Amino acid sequence: MIEYRQVGRSGLTVSAVGLGCNNLGRSGTVTQTQEGSNAVVHAALDAGITHFDVADVYGMTPGLSESILGKALGVHREDVVVATKFGMDTQGANGADWGRRGSRKYILQSVESSLRRLNTDYLDLYYYHTPDGHTPMAETLSALDDLVRSGKVRYIGHSNLSGWQIADAEYTARGQGSERFVASQNHYNLLDRRAELEVTPAAEAYGLGVMPYFPLANGLLTGKYSGGVVPEGSRLSHTRQHMVADADQDQFTAFGAFAAARGLSEVQVAFSWLAAQPSVASVIAGATKPEQVRQNAQAAGWKPTAEDLAELDSIFPKVPRVALF
Repeated sequence: MIEYRQVGRSGLTVSAVGLGCNNLGRSGTVTQTQEGSNAVVHAALDAGITHFDVADVYGMTPGLSESILGKALGVHREDVVVATKFGMDTQGANGADWGRRGSRKYILQSVESSLRRLNTDYLDLYYYHTPDGHTPMAETLSALDDLVRSGKVRYIGHSNLSGWQIADAEYTARGQGSERFVASQNHYNLLDRRAELEVTPAAEAYGLGVMPYFPLANGLLTGKYSGGVVPEGSRLSHTRQHMVADADQDQFTAFGAFAAARGLSEVQVAFSWLAAQPSVASVIAGATKPEQVRQNAQAAGWKPTAEDLAELDSIFPKVPRVALF
């Protein structure tokens, strides 16, 4: 059975595995069409997934993934948590932004566009996708606070912020008495543990739930690229081909042996390791086929022991901290 978890110290509850909706309306995939996307979304609902993560930039054209998700959820909207994001370049889909996509004006434009595309009157979780480098965090938080007070947004989160930015946002919200972020979405997996340097400690300190994306490192942690072989039609056969060539095959051999010794797949180990981290609320995984969704939904069910975690640390070492003095 899939597990349900509280997001940080908030009252928001999500499935421990979420469906990343970046493949909905993505060119060259089965989910390019509404029909193909419906099959994936309905498989997620059937598997007990309640967390659907999308963004206004996803799809062949910005906003397409949101539109497809809204139609696919249909009458199930009230039963799930819909999370979307603003702050990246939507090429005008949300109106002019002048590069200030954390500004009050742009946020108010963006939320109305996302609500319309998702065919809903509220968002469960609204993320600041990436800081624009210009707008003060105080302005962004004030605008988001207004959206929460109006009922258009229930909770707010951020994505791709560094540790100091997370701390700055927390203290800015406290200082001005505005709504605070409850979730942090970051690149985090066994192969890329840089989030542990600043992001996960900050999340634990301030009570945020971490939502890792790319949990399988573009498929490298699935076991299908063992020995440096790239299966025809796989993602890395046509994009980021250097990742397989640059990978440490001895590391993957050890990882495969670790999983096999416990009667698990590499996918189960990768998901369950993330789910075992104290700050992680929900592991976000994309899919283009219903069987992938069903596999992912059950992948975080293994509970690693302290010895298991230590052995995985020896295979995939933590990123060393660098002394400043």
